[in-house]
Amino acid sequence: MWKGRFKEDMAQVVLGFNQSLDLDWRMAEHDIEGSLAHVRMLGAAGLLPSGETAKIEAGLRQVQREVRDGTFQPSEALEDVHMNIEDRLTALEPAGARLHTGRSRNDQVATTTRLYLRDRLLALEEALHGLLAVLLDRAEHHREVIVSGYTHLQQAQPISLGHYWMAWFEAFTRDCGRLDFALNALNECPLGAGALAGSTLPLDREMTCRLLGFDHPTRNSLDTVAQRDYMADYHHFAALFAVHVSRLAEDLIIWSTQEYGWLKLPDAFCTGSSMMPQKKNPDVLELSRGKAGQILGYMTGLLFTIKGLPMTYDRDLQEDKRGLWASLDTVESLLRVLPPLLSRTEVDEALARAGLERGFALATDVAEYLVQKGVPFREAHWKVGRLVGWCVEQGLHFRDLTLEQWKEHIPEVGEDLLKLLTLEASVARRSTYGGTGFEQVARQIKEGQVRLESLRAALKERRQRMAVRLGD
Repeated sequence: MWKGRFKEDMAQVVLGFNQSLDLDWRMAEHDIEGSLAHVRMLGAAGLLPSGETAKIEAGLRQVQREVRDGTFQPSEALEDVHMNIEDRLTALEPAGARLHTGRSRNDQVATTTRLYLRDRLLALEEALHGLLAVLLDRAEHHREVIVSGYTHLQQAQPISLGHYWMAWFEAFTRDCGRLDFALNALNECPLGAGALAGSTLPLDREMTCRLLGFDHPTRNSLDTVAQRDYMADYHHFAALFAVHVSRLAEDLIIWSTQEYGWLKLPDAFCTGSSMMPQKKNPDVLELSRGKAGQILGYMTGLLFTIKGLPMTYDRDLQEDKRGLWASLDTVESLLRVLPPLLSRTEVDEALARAGLERGFALATDVAEYLVQKGVPFREAHWKVGRLVGWCVEQGLHFRDLTLEQWKEHIPEVGEDLLKLLTLEASVARRSTYGGTGFEQVARQIKEGQVRLESLRAALKERRQRMAVRLGD
C-alpha cells in the first residue's frame, strides 16, 4: 500500500529511533496552546468552513483535559507530540483534519518549544530572585563579621563577610540580565513561517503572535525554522550561572575544611562517611560544583549539533532539546537547594579573626599609611615587605611589635599607626565606592534591595506581556 510517496511502512527499528516522544511529550499543553491560536486565526481569515473553528477548538480543549488528567497515552508509532495530538483531535472531531492548514511541523515545533521554554525561564528567573534575596539577607547578617579575603588562595586583606556575599549578589544579578536576554530573544512567534518559505494562504501572523503573548512574528521564514540561537542564549546564561555556583561552592568547601574551619555549613546539607565517623562532607556543594560541568557540556553539545547544518531544517535539530531539558532540570535543582543552604551558613568569628591575626593581612594598610606620610608607594612596599620578612624570621607578628621596633625598621612610622592596626579599622577605612568598608557594604545592600525590587517588578510586567490570551 502506498503511503503518500512511500511504498513501505516505516521499519519497526526506525520507529523507535525516529520518535521524539521522550523529548517532546512534556510540551503537550504548549502544543495545544499553539494549535488553539492557529485555528482561531484560520477561522478569522476565512480559511475554515463556517462553524468548524468552534468544533476544532472544542476538540482541542478535550485533548487538553485528557493530557492533564493522564488519560491520553501517546503512541510511539505517531512519532511525536504534535502528531499524537492531531490524531486524537481528528478522532474526536473529523474537522480536526483541517487544523494543519497553513502550518508545517517545522514552524509548529519552533512555536511549541518557545512557549514551553518561555514558561520555564520565567520560573527560573523567579527562583533566581529568591537566591538574590538570600544573599542580601546573608550580607546584612554578616556585614560586621570580619574574615580574610584571598588572592591566589593566600591570605590577602581583611574584608567584611557581607562584602563577600554582595560580590555573589552582583554575579548572580548579571546572570539575571543574561536570563532576561534569553527570554526576550525567544519571544518571537514562528507560526506562519511554514516548512521554510511561508505560505500562499492569507495567514494573519500578527493575530497568532498576539494570542500567544509573543512580541512580534519572526522576520524571516528561513531563519525561523533553521536557527536555535534562542536555545544557545539560554545555555549561555546557564553556563555562566553554573560557573558562578561552582566557584561559590569551591569557596565554601575550602573554608569549611578543618584547616580553615571558620565556615559552618548546616548539618542538614552535609553527609557523613560510611567508614569514618568524624566526617562531615559538603556533598551538596560538591554536587553543585560537579553539575556545573554537565551544564557546560549541554551548551557545547547544542553548538556542535548546529555548527555544520545547512539551511534550513534538518532532523539533527530534533536532538536540540535533549541537553536543553537536562540543563533546565539541573539549573532548577541548584536553585532549589542553594538558597536554604546559604541561609543557614554561619561563621566562627573568633576562629576567622585568629587566622587573620596570625598573618600579615594588614601589610597593605601600613604601606598606604606610609604613602600618606609622603613615602612613594614602591618604596613603602619594599620597606613593609622587608619588615614582614624579618618578622617571619623572628616568629613575630605585627601585633607583637613595639613602636620602637616599628621605627627601627621604618623610621617614618609614628604612634598614630598603632591605632590603625586593628581588623575593624582596616575594614572600616576601605571606604571607596564598592569597597569592603562597613558603611560601603551597608550602601551596597540598600542599593541591592532596590535593584531586586526593580527586577521583581520587571518580571511581573514580563509575565503580563508574555501571557497567552486564549482563555480556558
